[in-house]
Order: sequence, then C-alpha cells, then structure tokens
Amino acid sequence: MAQVPQTFFDALAVRTWCGLALEALGRAREEIDAINVYPVADGDTGTNLYLTVESAVAAVEAVFAAHEVGSRDPGGPSLAEVTRAMAHGALIGARGNSGTILAQLLRGMAQVLVDGEDAQTDAQSLRLALRRAADSARQAVAHPVEGTVLSVASAAADAAGGAEGDCGTVARAAYEGARAALAATPGQLAVLGRAGVVDAGGRGLVAVLAALVETFTGEAPGTVAVSASVRHARVGSDTWQAPRGGPVVDDAAECADGVTEGGPAYEVIYLLEADDASVARLRQRLDALGDSLVVVGGDGLWNVHVHVHVDDAGAAVEAGVEAGRPYRIRITHFAADDVHTSRGERPARERAERAVVAVVPGEGLAGLYAEAGATTVLARPGEPPASGELVEAVRRAHAREVVLLPNDAELRHTAVAAAEQARAEGIRVALIPTRSAVQGIAALAVHEPERRFDEDVVSMTSAAGSTRYGEVGVAERQSWTMAGICQAGDVLGLIDGDVAVIGSDVTATAESVLDRMLAAGGELVTLVLGDEVPESVAERLEARVREAYLAVDTVVYRGGRQGALLLIGVE
Repeated sequence: MAQVPQTFFDALAVRTWCGLALEALGRAREEIDAINVYPVADGDTGTNLYLTVESAVAAVEAVFAAHEVGSRDPGGPSLAEVTRAMAHGALIGARGNSGTILAQLLRGMAQVLVDGEDAQTDAQSLRLALRRAADSARQAVAHPVEGTVLSVASAAADAAGGAEGDCGTVARAAYEGARAALAATPGQLAVLGRAGVVDAGGRGLVAVLAALVETFTGEAPGTVAVSASVRHARVGSDTWQAPRGGPVVDDAAECADGVTEGGPAYEVIYLLEADDASVARLRQRLDALGDSLVVVGGDGLWNVHVHVHVDDAGAAVEAGVEAGRPYRIRITHFAADDVHTSRGERPARERAERAVVAVVPGEGLAGLYAEAGATTVLARPGEPPASGELVEAVRRAHAREVVLLPNDAELRHTAVAAAEQARAEGIRVALIPTRSAVQGIAALAVHEPERRFDEDVVSMTSAAGSTRYGEVGVAERQSWTMAGICQAGDVLGLIDGDVAVIGSDVTATAESVLDRMLAAGGELVTLVLGDEVPESVAERLEARVREAYLAVDTVVYRGGRQGALLLIGVE
C-alpha cells in the first residue's frame, strides 16, 4: 500500500521516515550483512544499522507517546523535539562502524532541522541538512576513505544541493546521487572490487534515503543491486576503470582505515561523557592505538568506535577513562580467520605471572577479593587511597602483569596516575574502569590468569561493563538530586551513580532500586550488605527476586564497614 506523502519536513515526517527506514533496513539486513567486507568482514553491518535506527525509532516514539499521555498541546511534539530525539536515540544505540557513522549523519541533519524551532521546514532546509550530515560524518572519521558510506553521503548531499523543487524532489535527487555513488564504490576500494560487492554501509544509507523519498512522495524507489553487476563489470572488462570520484586502490593494505595483515583484533565501542577538549585529546590517543576511528556526538555525550590491536583493547578503554566517563562498553574479538599477524598466524600465547589489584570499600569485601586471589587496597569511608598506595599494592603483587580495579568513579584519576607510574617501573598494567565493587566482583569472576593478557583484560572489561550497579545509603544533608530534593536522614537509592529513589525505609528503597535495575533484564543479582544492615533486608530482597523474576539468581555477601548500607549489582 502506498505511503501517504508528507509535504514538509515536520515532526510527523520525521516519525514516518524513521519507521520506513527501519522497515527498509529490516528487509535489507541479511543482504547487507552478506556483502560486509570492509573495514572488517564480520558480516554484521546490516544488523548494526538496523539496531541503530531501531534505537532512533524508539526515542521518537517515546516523544510522541509523552505528548499523547501528558501534554496539553493538541498539536503534538515539535520538529525540534522529534529530531533531537531521533539523533539522541541513534547516538546511544549506535552499533559498529557504519551504525556510528549513521548516527552522526542523523545528528548533522538534526542540527539544521532544529534551527529556529520551526514547526516544519522546506526543501532548502532539507538540502542544508543533507550537506551538514555528510560533512559532520566525514569530520567524525579520523582517516576518511573513499568508496565507503562517506562517499555515498557526500554524493547524496551534492545531488540534493543542485535539485530544484519540493522536499520530494530533493529527497529523490539525494537518493539517485547516493545510488550512483554506491555503484562506484568497488572502483574506489579494491577490497570491494575483489569481492564483487558494493560498500555495505553505503548500501544501508541508500535504503535510509529510499525511505526518505517514500516519506515525501508516497512511493518507494526500486531495488538496488549489490553484487551481480559489479562482478560482471569486473570480470567482463580487462580495462575496467574507476568511476569519477575516487582512485582505484591496488591493494587493500593501502586503505587508510582497512584491517590489514598485522591489523586490529578487537572492536571497542563505548558511550562517553566528556567535554570537547578531552575528546580532542582522546581522538589523538586512539588514533595511535588503532584503525577505523569514529567519534561522534557532542554536547557532552559521545559514541566512540575504534578497531585496536591485540594488546590495546584495555588501553582504548583506559583512554576513555582519562577523557571522561565511559559506559556501555562493548569489546568484540575478531576471529583468527579475520585478523592475522604478518606471517598469517596468531601470535603464541603468553604465559606470564599475573595479578589483580583491587580497591575495596570494606573488610568483608577485602576478604572476598583476597580469596579470589586479588591484592586489595582498603578504602575506608571518607578516606580514599592515594595513587602511591595503589602503586605500592601493584608492587606488592609481585607480578609482571597487573589488572587494576579502582571500583570507584572518584578514583579514576588516582588509578590512572598509579598505572602510569607502575608502567614506568616496567610493570604491564591494564586499568579496567570499574565504578563499583560489584562490577569488580563480576570482572574477577571471569578472570583467568592462564589466558593471554589482552584476552583476560577484554573478558574482565566486558563483564564489568555489562553489570549495572546501585547502592542504598543515607543522605547527610539537604540537597538537589535527579529524583528531587532530599533531606538529611532520607534513604537514597542510586543507580549507576545517580539518585533514582528517595525514601524513608531501607528495605522499601532497596526493592524499588532493584525493580528498576531488573526492568532492563538481568541474570544475576549481587547484594553486598554493610555492617549496619540486618540479614532480614537481604532475605526480603532475595524473596522479591524469586517472586518477580523467576530466571534470576541472587548471591549475598557481607561487606563490613563499607560506607553504603547496601551495594547492588545486576548482570
């Protein structure tokens, strides 16, 4: 059934476009996955693009739902509200290299569409939005490569800039320009030419632009060839030339962002809260560590994506710790078939003495960590350890390789300084940015000293990053919080460092925190009780988990004098 066309780019048009784009990527997902050979042939570009747009759609629908339920404005949400939601949703949900770039494309468009807070925008604004999108995406990539989604986006913006007419005319021109650029990608990037396919990320962008055409015209453009014509052109002509717009690359090793022999073995992605100056320094450091670096976002929130070498996954995360607050950390290890050393083989496994050094908030946890083999530094309430204490603990561990778990967001800079000093002494140190002792417990649970150091660090980092943390404590004074104004003596429930619940009863507050944390799913709940909390609180929480969350297990530890009344972890 034909889509009812939209005349202007207003809030409803954004909603329609996002929905149609998700449907288009859903249909093309497997096809795009199948042609994914650059920058890493991991066969997930279509899936990553779909998940990125799915997050954008969820954010847009949430805005419309909020207006339907609680707004007195009969006109619904504004264009500015919806485009900001679209861009933010794509940013926080971006997956993979292409998904991260698509998020920046949508952010670039949003920057133009929200100007002036107009209820709708015209064809000229759409032309400017497509131009801003292409330019901002190119600026987000450390080393832009032609023959990729960046080329397709630039071609779409160029074609749109020369189009006269309404939004539908501009959208169709952008689509046709993008489709022509997509067909040219095998001549610009040798790895595509040899595989006989077009760029997967570019193919996804063409699907998104086709949805834009359908939004404004009510008709979906035709299908896009991804492989057959490319193979025919490559094989059928001994003098096949690259189309205008980029040179033929004779060897994949010459591609600036390609994963080549001896190249990256891990994909590292995380969201980062940081200021512009810190992100500028982060770009420089990550550029030296790996390839395919893309940093998108702004206004204090960024999505970081980089392919790094075998020993640098931990360093890439640590760079984020130094820049600001990284979270939602995802580290993917590429298979041996994807990445090899210069001799075509994986390097031999290391067998070196290794230790874990952890900061713990109470005596009970110190004993738990010690039983697991960790060297501990006790952080008493109001008395955080200095960097010298951490360095001394690293020395005391008597290991050539050390994993450092600060277990406190406030110890970030202290732990970074300690790690740098220990490295100057010849000790190999990996800092995992654990923000709570329960994240440290999760990391320690998967620690295997017999693995390669980088593999062990990746596993521990992933375990910590997939663990949400909460705590219950008592307010010392009146203050403003994310949940409202609290008074001295109120019971506070925190989730991931922010106050989420203000109550008067420890058990009720803890139940509320636990329910909110488990609303996003979970398999294991960890409870760490301070010495002031009776066993009955843990018993009530365990019963709550059994009654309401059948597939979730619970473990309870006594933390001793640890500052917080209760620590909660959800894996």
